[in-house]
Amino acid sequence: QIQVVESGGGLVQPGGSLRLSCAASGFTLEYYSIGWFHQVPGKEREGISCISNSDGNRYIADSVKGRFTISRDNGKNTGYLQMNSLKPEDTAVYICAASWREPHCDANWHQGLTFDYWGQGIQVTVSS
Repeated sequence: QIQVVESGGGLVQPGGSLRLSCAASGFTLEYYSIGWFHQVPGKEREGISCISNSDGNRYIADSVKGRFTISRDNGKNTGYLQMNSLKPEDTAVYICAASWREPHCDANWHQGLTFDYWGQGIQVTVSS
């Protein structure tokens, strides 16, 4: 069964950290780019970060630059999003996606149109 499953979310205080995992099954993730998006109720989905299949090309949104880091472990068929210095405005559902059509994270990756497999999303709540 082809699946992309996020884990590691939850409730954290402002300034705290979380590491989200994106576990792929049913396909070999090393051939895919990995994108992280988030969505707040009533607002459009926003691209947060993307990492290429070769691990040599990374992009990150300005809103989280310096705080979030994207990585991957192809041996575990898993991607990660390390989130540090979390702010209340980071509260959202975080969604992982994988793309074989655009494995290099091209200039339009943030639109999400080239991603083939999507996770269900996981809640991250930053609150005191």
